[in-house]
Amino acid sequence: MSFKNLSRSQHLAGLTTVAAMLLAFALANSPSSEWYQVVHHLPVIVQVGTLAIDKPLILWINDGLMVFFFLLIALELKREILEGQLSTLRAIATPGFAALGGMAAPALIYIVFNIGDPVAMRGWAIPTATDTVLALTVLVLLGARVPASLKVFLTAVAIFDDLGAILVIALFYTERLATLSLVMAAFGIAALVGLNVFNVTRTAAYVVIGLFLWVAVLKSGVHATLAGVAIGLAIPMKVTQDGRSFSPLRETEHQLYPWVTLGVVPVFAFFNAGITLSAPTIDALVSPGALGIVLGLFVGKQLGIFGAVWLAVRAGVAKLPAGTGWWQLYGVALLAGIGFTMSLFIAGLAFSDPEVFRSARLSVVVGSLFSAVGGAAVLWRAGRRPGAAGKQEEPFP
Repeated sequence: MSFKNLSRSQHLAGLTTVAAMLLAFALANSPSSEWYQVVHHLPVIVQVGTLAIDKPLILWINDGLMVFFFLLIALELKREILEGQLSTLRAIATPGFAALGGMAAPALIYIVFNIGDPVAMRGWAIPTATDTVLALTVLVLLGARVPASLKVFLTAVAIFDDLGAILVIALFYTERLATLSLVMAAFGIAALVGLNVFNVTRTAAYVVIGLFLWVAVLKSGVHATLAGVAIGLAIPMKVTQDGRSFSPLRETEHQLYPWVTLGVVPVFAFFNAGITLSAPTIDALVSPGALGIVLGLFVGKQLGIFGAVWLAVRAGVAKLPAGTGWWQLYGVALLAGIGFTMSLFIAGLAFSDPEVFRSARLSVVVGSLFSAVGGAAVLWRAGRRPGAAGKQEEPFP
């Protein structure tokens, strides 16, 4: 997929996700809200013999459909590490420092607001995430005012961010473990490794083993979506057959991308953004938990990313993306506070209380909205500065 086509696809995906979010919000606060809730909690049962999975529709989406989202993340991460922007230490220096700061600062802000409250502290990771699709959509909408190198930089930061989110989910949001299911999951991972070693490219093999792995992980207590990460990392980068070299990973990523960004993510948005506005939910926006999320996304992300890059550049271990200046970097740091998809996902893992979860979701939307508007305004202004065309830019105060 060319960069131009990718940009168009990201633009459409972002608009589709926003439309799904607005539709869910409208339905949840309309006379049709009861129907929205009925669909939301529709029981879905799949049973084979004595093995049964009984979940409401919302959990089938969050635990099942989102596997494909994590699969795409794993494919992108593996490709970038082996052949792309993260293939050398020099290439990963700037986005690596940015991502580290962009996760640490929001988490710290949240912890400062909520330390001493064990329930609220479960949400410390919510403001650490960045929604790649929505953040890049804003950059695409700004057009030529944003250099291509800045889009590449934000993508690289988001990749690191996603890797951090995967580790956080695996380490901090795992329930009680079931030994037998973990053993079965280990067999599934070993089978995937075998497919990779023998350069198996048949999709059916990965689907069958992937389904087995998903069920095992689901029953083990580890979050089921992490099965998608294992599947993605197992798909071979390059295979040579009959004298022809091709990339199963790139082909899978290319085929999966539109389905995930135009299907999975909007569906997830529709089922998770239906926040019913009530007096308790709105009042909760000034609670320590809500403030930790809003300020973590809006303030923590920009301080963490900009501060980490500024220190790294001054220390001589990193450099600004080509053709960009400090104001443009600051604008992108603001945009990184758009944490919609992954932040909502983590919120669902962190809070079981419906009212606390509703407040957390609303806080994610508010923090993301502030970040989107603030980042777009700074980048629009920076695009009119002398440095926007690659000349010497005004120094950042």
